This record gives sequence, structure tokens and C-alpha cells, in this order.
Amino acid sequence: MNKSRFFPTAAAVLASTLIVGGLAACAPPQKDAGGGETDSGVKVAEAQSAADFGGMDKLIEAAKSEGELNVIALPPDWANYGALIKAFSDKYGIKVNSAQPDASSQDEINAANQQKGKSSAPDVFDLGQSVALANTAMFAPYKVATFEDIPAAFSDPNGAWVNDYGGYMSIGFDSSKVPPVTSVDDLLKPEYHGKVALNGDPTQAGAGFSGVLMVALSQGGSADDIAPAVEFFRKLTEAGNFLPVDPTPATIQSGQTPVVIDWNYLNATETKKLPAWQVIVPHDGAVAGYYYQAVNKDAPHPAAARLWQEFLFSDEGQNLYAAGGVRPVRADNMIASGTLDKIIAAQLPTIDGPVTVPTPAQTDAATKYLADNWAKAIG
Repeated sequence: MNKSRFFPTAAAVLASTLIVGGLAACAPPQKDAGGGETDSGVKVAEAQSAADFGGMDKLIEAAKSEGELNVIALPPDWANYGALIKAFSDKYGIKVNSAQPDASSQDEINAANQQKGKSSAPDVFDLGQSVALANTAMFAPYKVATFEDIPAAFSDPNGAWVNDYGGYMSIGFDSSKVPPVTSVDDLLKPEYHGKVALNGDPTQAGAGFSGVLMVALSQGGSADDIAPAVEFFRKLTEAGNFLPVDPTPATIQSGQTPVVIDWNYLNATETKKLPAWQVIVPHDGAVAGYYYQAVNKDAPHPAAARLWQEFLFSDEGQNLYAAGGVRPVRADNMIASGTLDKIIAAQLPTIDGPVTVPTPAQTDAATKYLADNWAKAIG
């Protein structure tokens, strides 16, 4: 659950449209990544659309020939990735190697650099804003068949990256172990002593960062001023309420982390397993954002990497995302065309009032502030 993820710009667009939501130690021998050409004479590793393969059937043929796909940092319970991976593998007969499901976005980039040229390197990335925008030179531009159906605010014009799904920052709590949480300020009360966990170090983990931003808003701060949040966590630590443990489904089930600041769809997933688990999105600090999907330009399975993108942004893939409680990026157009599952769409939460989405500049400034002040605040 500890994904190091940040998000894109276009706060106004998102506020009006968003409804939500290890690599082996011994790597295989070196091998050339992306070898071969398509029927049209384009190098597979440089193909920018299915048309470069001669159409979708030819892309599928090339991907099946490679036979494998390497993904990284995709927990099965995160955005329904377990079902997405299974559906892709079943549909195309391609083996999906899922490495380090609990890794951070920076871990994804590190793995790509460390495994470059090896058959174990990640083929694709699923990243947060800060890490994604700092590493665009590692992405291979590719436009899926549904690219024009994706709002321009949520994609790179050349297809180097595309936002895939989003959510809201929330507070989940076990109502059988703690009093109901109605606001961020409640977390300072004695009843929450040793019980409040944040999903990840905010200097590295996107969920942790966005949790801090949510707290900042509730304390009178903003995306330009997260100092109030750092002060709040200092008080939380001094009160003995802050629990320096990265929450996981296991820690929630065991009762080790009875209060968790995390994305709404991850917290909502726990409700299915633990009926007493409740989730709120503080209306005085609504923070939202999308993740970044991209192809590794050095992907060892470049055709399979591109087919994976086609699948994720197809109606089937987007509906599977929605089934995981997240807001798929094509949701608005799919609702208009009647292709988004109506039952699933009706279950996606709505938020009334302003929603904050940090810009890349705000994220960068806030990250620097956290690097200088977070450790001093929590000890």
C-alpha cells in the first residue's frame, strides 16, 4: 500500500469531473531490450501506436510472441490490479510477472535503472506526479486507441504518460476500537493514543504526501503552505497518537493500525473485509489526484508493454479500475456513451465543495519543505 505517488495539474478540471477514487535478487542474464521490428518497419521499442504494428491484431500477435509482461508496485488490492492482471493474462495468454507489489514509485524507477538491459526490468510504470515528471526521459511515447477519449489535461500530448485513475485522500477507522472520526482535529484526542497511521513517509510516498496536504488544508494551510500540517503531526507525535507504522491490510485486520490516513478506495477495500471499518473524506481538506501510466523505453517486452496500455485504457480495463473504487480517467466519456458499468458507477463516491489538486510546482515546493522539516517534527 506504500505507493510513492503524486498527481497532475488541472485542478479546476479535476474538481468538476473526479468522482471517487520484489524483483529477484539475482537478475537473469543481460539481453537486448526492444529488439525487432514491426511489419511496417518500425522498431517495436519505438512504436507509438497500434498502427505502427499494422493494427491491433498485429500488436497482439507481437505481444503474444514475447509471452511475458513485467509489472512492478501493483498491489492486488490497489485499484483492482489483481483482477486487471488476471484479466489481461487470461485474455491474451501472456504471463504477467508482478514484482515488489508494495514498492514505491521511486522503487519502480530505481528497478528500471538497476535492471536496464535485463529480462527482469519493468516493462511499464504506474507512478505518482513527482516521480513521473522527474523521469519522463525514461518513457516511450505511445498513444492507445482510446487516446482521444482521454481529457487533454490528463495526458502528455505525445503520449509519454497518461493518467489512468484517481481518488480522494481519506481517514479510515475501526469503529469497534476507536470513537468515530468526524474531522482531522479529532485525531489529537486522547482516545486515539497510539492509533493514527499515515500510509508512508510523505517525503517518499505519494499517499503519505497527500495525507499531509489533507491535514494542511484542515489546519488553514494550502497546497502552497503545508507548514500547518507538519506542526499538526508534531503535536500528534508529542501526544503519543501518531503511530510510525506503514499500514497494510494485515495491520488493519490485526488492529495494529485502527486509524489510517490513505486513499479512499484503499480504505474502502478494507470495509469489505472488516465491517466495522468506516471511511470519511474530510470536507475541509478534500485532496484528489490521478496516477501516471507509462511504458519503459527500455522495456524487455515492448510489444506486451504497449498491449497492456491498450488494455488498461479500453472499456474493459476502465471498468475493472472502476470496480476497484477508483475513478477511471475515461469515466465521463464512458458514462456519456453508456459503456461504464452503471452499477459500479453508482457506487463511486461524490464530494461536494472544493477539491485541491497540487500543481507540479506546488508538489515540488512542498516536497522540499518536508525534506527539511518532516523528520524534525516527528522525531
